[in-house]
Amino acid sequence: MNVEDLRAYVLQKENVTEGFPFGEDTLVFKVENKIFVLVSLDEPALRMNVKCDPEKAIEWREEYPDNVLPGYHMNKKHWNTVLAAGLKTNLVKQMIDESYHLVAKKKK
Repeated sequence: MNVEDLRAYVLQKENVTEGFPFGEDTLVFKVENKIFVLVSLDEPALRMNVKCDPEKAIEWREEYPDNVLPGYHMNKKHWNTVLAAGLKTNLVKQMIDESYHLVAKKKK
């Protein structure tokens, strides 16, 4: 998956907006004005931060130690940094979906 594929996938979700609140190198996706995906645009390969259930965050870090790290510049209990190169697209989409649902449900 690359940033264009990620952007197309994320923008088809309900109530999603995109922007650059932290500068031109970080693409941010929000649902109902709450961040659920941050994408680094200054990396050669897709690198993103996603919100996670704390138990799931640890599980993914243990299962994919080379690709899933504690969230860079984020609350490490609730966020993971994902290096998508080498991960299956379906897994990356699952991480995005879970982040979306965690953030969207808080607004209800």
